[in-house]
Amino acid sequence: MDPVVGATPKVVKSEQQWREQLSQEEYAVLRNGATEAPYSGDYVEEKTSGVYECRACGAELFRSGTKFESHCGWPSFWDPSDSEAVLLREDRSHGMVRVEVLCASCHSHLGHVFEGEGYPTPTDQRYCINSVALRLEPDENA
Repeated sequence: MDPVVGATPKVVKSEQQWREQLSQEEYAVLRNGATEAPYSGDYVEEKTSGVYECRACGAELFRSGTKFESHCGWPSFWDPSDSEAVLLREDRSHGMVRVEVLCASCHSHLGHVFEGEGYPTPTDQRYCINSVALRLEPDENA
């Protein structure tokens, strides 16, 4: 994965350490920027209240209150839990220009963010995130 210019990860591991920690699919998505098949992830239809964390490093990324039904095949959020929870960088792969979303703590690939698609969200953004990149910690008060 290309380094993110101007940002130093808080969690630093060798690629071998990541391979040992993550499943093959998790490694492909989080460390190599792959995309899981649409509608295959655990969190596409998830309604549980809680916090979505980075599966690689455990950093808080999104809260369930910003999750919405986008019918795109991946969990969608309209905003990260904190503006510093994610990093954004231009992605020109596959003949497209998109904005890649990375975990700010470990620089793992999460998905992409899209803007101006007409979704009824406060930010007019759709953070389209791979389920395999996330881990849901349910709200204990729910």
